[in-house]
Amino acid sequence: MTTATELTFLHRYEPATTPGRPPLLLLHGTGGDENDLVPLGEALSPGAALLSPRGKVLERGMPRFFRRLAEGVFDEEDVRRRAGELATFIREARAAYGLAQPIAVGFSNGANIAAAVLELHPDALAGAVLLRAMTPLAAPPTVDLAGKPILIVSGAADPIIPAADVGALAARLRKAGADVQHETLPAGHGLTQSDLALAKNWLERRT
Repeated sequence: MTTATELTFLHRYEPATTPGRPPLLLLHGTGGDENDLVPLGEALSPGAALLSPRGKVLERGMPRFFRRLAEGVFDEEDVRRRAGELATFIREARAAYGLAQPIAVGFSNGANIAAAVLELHPDALAGAVLLRAMTPLAAPPTVDLAGKPILIVSGAADPIIPAADVGALAARLRKAGADVQHETLPAGHGLTQSDLALAKNWLERRT
């Protein structure tokens, strides 16, 4: 394990042990940290390099990647600023560790910041697995995501994310040219083994 603090985000980095697999950028949900999704990343793509930053925003002591005004109501100015910071960190980490363009794997708040990075800094990511994502911005700029692979996995019984909201996100990313696969599982907001199996299969098709 390598834990580093010299870049702009406190983060954990696990070098690749299997050549040819795209690195994964692991983005935790509210209250997680740089260790939270490492086991998920190891299960999704064994041997891939893992880059896992800790969100810089604290909400009642819980790390997040951007501020929110209420449940499901985001501070969009902060979303834009934090997405820029994360894109900068990705460039720094790629240079520091010799990484290819990563695929983001984000859960909840982490999925939302990944979606914001895609819409604001599309060159930062090779693709994304968005687990329990919402639309991060009401009116993002026009962006070219031509051919960029994106998996969105929703929970049919998720009490936090309206189906119409995530449907709008999927439609918006498709309109930008992304290759979007949107699946809805019989689950709530938490992750299940079905999420793991679906995301693992999706990633395996890209290695």
